[in-house]
Amino acid sequence: MAAFSLPGWLQRRASAPQAWCRTALATEASLEACAAAISAQLGSAGETADLGLVFVSASFASDLPRLLPLLRQRLQATHWLGCLAGGVIGTAPAQPARELEQQPAVSVALLRLPGARIQPFAIPPQPLPDLDGSADPWRALVGAAPGWSDHSMLLLIDPSFSGINDLIAGLDYACPAAVKLGGIASPHSAPHGSLLFDQGVWGGAVGCLIDGAWGLDPVVAQGCRPIGPVFEVEQAQRNVVLQLSQGDQRNTPVAALQAILTDLTPEERELVKHSLFLGVGYNSFSLEPGGGEGNAAFLVRNLVGVDPRNGAVAVAERMRVGQQVQFQLRDGAASSQELRQLLALQQQRQPQPLAALLFACLGRGAGLYGHADGDVGLCRQQFGDLPIAGAFCNGELGPVGGTTHLHGYTASWGFLVPRPTPTAAAATATAGQGDSPPL
Repeated sequence: MAAFSLPGWLQRRASAPQAWCRTALATEASLEACAAAISAQLGSAGETADLGLVFVSASFASDLPRLLPLLRQRLQATHWLGCLAGGVIGTAPAQPARELEQQPAVSVALLRLPGARIQPFAIPPQPLPDLDGSADPWRALVGAAPGWSDHSMLLLIDPSFSGINDLIAGLDYACPAAVKLGGIASPHSAPHGSLLFDQGVWGGAVGCLIDGAWGLDPVVAQGCRPIGPVFEVEQAQRNVVLQLSQGDQRNTPVAALQAILTDLTPEERELVKHSLFLGVGYNSFSLEPGGGEGNAAFLVRNLVGVDPRNGAVAVAERMRVGQQVQFQLRDGAASSQELRQLLALQQQRQPQPLAALLFACLGRGAGLYGHADGDVGLCRQQFGDLPIAGAFCNGELGPVGGTTHLHGYTASWGFLVPRPTPTAAAATATAGQGDSPPL
C-alpha cells in the first residue's frame, strides 16, 4: 500500500499541542500528606505545565515555606503562583468543585496554554512609582514589554502591603487594556509573607501577565440588590456624604434611608441592620451584556459610619458632588440571582472556557448562602464539570466600568478562554491555499 500523506492543514492541526487544565484538592491534616495527595491525584502528566496555581488554607500558615518545595519535587510547572487563603476553592479529579472554609486544604491547578505568553512578576513591599510620572516604571514592575498590550493579569497581594489602592491604580495606568483579577491573601502571625512565587514565600504582591493565545474573561458579582430610588450627591467631604437630592427634594442620607424603610418588608428592615451598603455610580460604566459586569450600574461600597447629629454617612470610597448613589441590601437570594444572570451571559459567549478561577470574599460562602458551595454550585449549573480553583480573600480584585477595583463581599471570576491571535487569524485565512480540506 502506498504511503498516505495528510493534507498540510490537517498535519498542522494534528501536531498542534493541546491545552489542558488538571486540578487537585487535598484536605489532609498535614502539609506533607496534602502534597502527597495532590501528587497522587494529578499523577504523571508527562508534559510540563506552563503555570501552577496553589491556594492554601490559613491552617498551614506556619508551614507555608515548605509547600512549594514539596510540590516541585512531585509536579512540573514552569511558573508557580499562589497564596494563603481564608478558605480554598478547588476541584478533585472526577468530582465537582468545592468551597472549603475553616479547615485544612490545598488546591492546585496546573495549566498548559499553548500559544500563551506568561510573564510572572513579584513586586517587593517598597515605595511604588509616582502615579503622576511616566508609566514605564509601572510597566517595569510587571515585566510588561512594549508588545504586551492586550493581556490579562492575575494579581495576589499580601495583606501587609501598604498602598494597595495606589498599586491597583498604577497597574491600571501602566496596562489599561489588561483585565486584572485576584485578591488579598489571608493574614497570619508567622514571620513570613502570605504569597507563593517560584520556589518560595513572598510579601508584597505577585502575579503574572497572560497574553497571546489565552486570556481571562471577568465576571464580577457584587451580591447586592438596590432598594429605594437613585439619588445624587449634593454635598460631600472626602468620604462623607452630607446631603442627597432626588429631583427638587434634598435631604440627609439618614433621612432618605428612613423614608425608604417605610416601603420595605419586615425581613428587609432586619437586613438593613447588618447588610446595608451604598452603590456608587460611575458615568464610565459599560452596560454591554456579556462584558463581565452584566447590567451593574454601581460599585457597591461599605457604609462605615453614621453621624446622628447631621444625618451624614461615611462611605468606604472617596465621594464627589454629582455622583449617583443608591442604597443596597446584601442577602443570599440577591447574590444567587445576580451571579446566575452573570454566569448565563458568560456561558453564551464563545469559545467555551478551559477553566475558571474564583476569588471570593470571606463574607460569602455558607455564611451568605446558608449552605456550602454556593458560588461554585451556580457555576456548575451553567458550565457543568468545568474545573474551578481559587481562594476566599480579604478583598477581591476585578473590573467594574473598565477600571479595576478592590471589592468586598464579591465573587470575582476569571474564565480562562482561548483568544484569536494575528498568527492564528492569518493561518485561518490562508489555510489550505492548495491544500484546503474538502467540503
